[in-house]
Amino acid sequence: MAANLSTSSNYLVAPDTGAEGLTRRVTGRDQEGRAVEMQVVEERPLTIYLNRTEIVTAMTIGDHPELLAMGFLANQGMLRPGEMTGVDHDAELGVVVVRTAGETDYEAKLGRKVRTSGCAVGTVFGDMMEGLEGLTLPATRVKVADLYALAKEINTTPSLYLEAGAIHGTVLCEGPQPLVYMEDVGRHNAVDKVAGWMLREGADPDSKTLYTTGRLTSEMVIKCALMGIPALVSRSGFTAWGVEIARQVGLTLIGRMRGERFVCLSGEERLEWPK
Repeated sequence: MAANLSTSSNYLVAPDTGAEGLTRRVTGRDQEGRAVEMQVVEERPLTIYLNRTEIVTAMTIGDHPELLAMGFLANQGMLRPGEMTGVDHDAELGVVVVRTAGETDYEAKLGRKVRTSGCAVGTVFGDMMEGLEGLTLPATRVKVADLYALAKEINTTPSLYLEAGAIHGTVLCEGPQPLVYMEDVGRHNAVDKVAGWMLREGADPDSKTLYTTGRLTSEMVIKCALMGIPALVSRSGFTAWGVEIARQVGLTLIGRMRGERFVCLSGEERLEWPK
């Protein structure tokens, strides 16, 4: 069952930890042989269609299916702002259909599909790199004090990660304020949900930061750049290709963010340090 949008005083969209169907209580034994009971996250298939063509089946926790479908297609370069005429979700069939007024170039993209190292929706099309040609992100300044505030706020927000683990989170932020917090079993899914929200709301990416719990791989960097977001921050580490692409497009790339400790491997000249 899809979750309702959950809001708080700090977020436009926040994890809805009480939503039905996102977790399940399971019993087992611990290392001492004692009976234990714990919450585990659900995962279920969601098949995404673009008009009449099946594009991909993603394993997902099941919340925000329309946003996931819209964001996935947008991040693959298969859906552009203004093209979508409707989106339909059939929860019983586990299907989302995104509709456009006319046919797109998805046939050629499907012919170049490759598998990446990512989990869940770890699928990227070979010409995603083409979307980076000539792309230069705005040289938005990033205040280090804002990063500290974001890490503290996000890490203490009630979430499925804190309740059950085995899940990734991605948060759209502006300055010290987290705005939209999405979770899923795959880090790519969580990013795509944020992209879907931005597409639906017409959000301006220029002043935004994307915070993720996942690794800073090439695909994560590409998705952030194609969304037009100039800064990407993670608790986790980097891949060399991710760093190379970030430097190519002028993305501020910050990893290993723990409390007030981090490493910036791209765009360090745009950091504003506390005086």
